[in-house]
Amino acid sequence: MSNAPCRIYAKCTQVSYRIVRSRRSWKPNVQEKRLFSYIHDRHIRVKVTTHALRCIDKAGGIDEYLLKTPYEEMDTELGLLWKAKIEKMYAELGNMEVGFFTPEEEGNIAKGFEELKLAKREARREARRVDSKKPMKELSTGDDQTLEAGPIEEGGTDDLKKAAQ
Repeated sequence: MSNAPCRIYAKCTQVSYRIVRSRRSWKPNVQEKRLFSYIHDRHIRVKVTTHALRCIDKAGGIDEYLLKTPYEEMDTELGLLWKAKIEKMYAELGNMEVGFFTPEEEGNIAKGFEELKLAKREARREARRVDSKKPMKELSTGDDQTLEAGPIEEGGTDDLKKAAQ
């Protein structure tokens, strides 16, 4: 084993109140997280340190963080792989033709979505009203083998006595 500094652990000499020197090391705070990639439109499951999570948040997301980080600073093959995938997707997105709407068309589209939303809401309310007005007997279907208790007749015990004789 060599005395080369370890890249994973931070080490120092700790001195106690009795001036006893001992080596101390820290492990990185690694978390397994699901980070959302807007370019791929899916979650990426990775193990990252909390420092890297703060850097990703500061950059504006995993996509921007990977694009801003130079290849020389990437230590993992997974990071290099995702960086290459994201750069490829950006190149494909850059070649796409984009169409724009006029403000009037955008207003009409937004109005159509609002009307659709209101229609769905009204349909749900109507369905709830209809369901709440149904009597309990109509709600139970013939598939259910439930027994309903009827009124107790006073002469009902005579039938049992006759059956027993």
